[in-house]
Amino acid sequence: MPTVIKKLDAGSYQLKDQVVAINRVTKVVKGGKNLSFAALVVVGDPSAGVVGYGSGKAKEVPQAIRKAIESAKKNLMKVNLTQTSIAHLVLGRYGSGKVLLKPAPEGTGVIAGGAVRAVMTSAGVQNVLTKSIGTTNPHNVIKATFDALKQLKTRESVAAMRGKTAQEL
Repeated sequence: MPTVIKKLDAGSYQLKDQVVAINRVTKVVKGGKNLSFAALVVVGDPSAGVVGYGSGKAKEVPQAIRKAIESAKKNLMKVNLTQTSIAHLVLGRYGSGKVLLKPAPEGTGVIAGGAVRAVMTSAGVQNVLTKSIGTTNPHNVIKATFDALKQLKTRESVAAMRGKTAQEL
């Protein structure tokens, strides 16, 4: 059964943006090469557990970042968290990229690299162990991380699937 994702209003959160990657891209045309910049940005509100990503392209870096932030605000998602970590182990996949997210005890911190760290800190996860397997392409790694975050379930949803109350688990 597909889950219906409702749009979150970006204006109701204190969003902080984090630039993950900036790439210089060229288009070869008859007159030579047209240079532009592509930016990959993660935005999130750690206190609300809301995170989103977006990419933008423009002739200059600041404009590309601005476009990426606007794009990221349009696809925000709520993350199911416990107090400071995630509820259970998940493996997210996108293309050849896989990201393993593992809950960690209090005081561990965010053990993650690059693109995964940006997503975890923006989502408000304070204690988590991660492993990025396969590709190192930041676009695919971020999409795999978001796939993993979408798979996280709440206590209530697990209890409902088992036909029990949340207190019984």
